[in-house]
Amino acid sequence: MLSLLSARLSVPAIYSSASKIRVRVSTFPQFSKIKVLQSHYRSKQMNLSTESSSAISFENDNGVELKQKDEEVVVQYVVLRRDLIDSWPLGSVVTQGCHASVSAIWSYKDDNCTIDYCSPEKIGSMHKVTLEVKGETQLFNLSQKLTASDIAHKLWIEQPENIPTCLATKPYPKSAVSSFFKKLKLCK
Repeated sequence: MLSLLSARLSVPAIYSSASKIRVRVSTFPQFSKIKVLQSHYRSKQMNLSTESSSAISFENDNGVELKQKDEEVVVQYVVLRRDLIDSWPLGSVVTQGCHASVSAIWSYKDDNCTIDYCSPEKIGSMHKVTLEVKGETQLFNLSQKLTASDIAHKLWIEQPENIPTCLATKPYPKSAVSSFFKKLKLCK
């Protein structure tokens, strides 16, 4: 049975105790997106966590929003050279990463993962992981490894200087490519 819980929540919501799903609608017209929020619960018979696969986003009982487990996170990896980070102006290195990222996305603009990654629903929540390698040799080695495994990416070579500065993958499901980057450090 569904009942309105306006008194319990700051915004109108519909709550279903049978399925443990709450629907919250913003009262502000500019934020009129509907969110389906779910409380996690355990089945007493099977002792397994049960959750809906049609939810837009989840919220646990403490109000913390969680990612939907049924939908794979799409991520773009950007790898910069540490030696350039130490010797070039920070803005120049950031610009190189931007060039590689945009180039990889544009080069694979018709790919399903890229279309999903850049969709109007997800454009505000893109996932990028920015990593670093020691220098040019490591960047080339990574590029060759990705090429050999058919991982689409763009090795950015700054012109007219002809300096390889960074690389970026096209957007991929994280589980499909994370193993290629697990030994690299986060760029700090």
